[in-house]
Amino acid sequence: MLNQSPSDTLDRLVGLLPQSQTYAARREREKVVFATQGSEDGLFDPALPGLSVEERLYVALYACLLTPSPDLAAEYESRLRKLGANLQTILLIQKSDIQGIGNARLEAILNFTHTLITKPISADKMALSALPKAGLSTPEVVTLAQLFHLCLTKFDWLQACVP
Repeated sequence: MLNQSPSDTLDRLVGLLPQSQTYAARREREKVVFATQGSEDGLFDPALPGLSVEERLYVALYACLLTPSPDLAAEYESRLRKLGANLQTILLIQKSDIQGIGNARLEAILNFTHTLITKPISADKMALSALPKAGLSTPEVVTLAQLFHLCLTKFDWLQACVP
């Protein structure tokens, strides 16, 4: 058996303890538990080139607000505040006032986030083409896609674990 990460976000948010049945059920595929947390650790690693940690956390916050997953949204908002992120930007994201942010790159990223979460069928080539036009490189677009996957995976687990 692998050792549990002391900072496993899902376990912490749900309040899973080693003696609970849900904790045991989650660990029936322990590699998945570690892959999910490992993905989060990697995607929010400041050493990851491309999208800044702040941009990645804004995406995670917005995706969790749209899903909705209030516990995860609060987690990512807390991380943004600890980083010293712009509070006005956080508030605008919370109000879904993306056009008011005043940063074309971040607006394009968050508009794509909105499209992918709320109208995935519309997240086509045209929607994707707005990202390079806003200055995102191909690796940054890939990172963005990985963030969506991570947020949705965590959302699914939170939905399954919280009554």
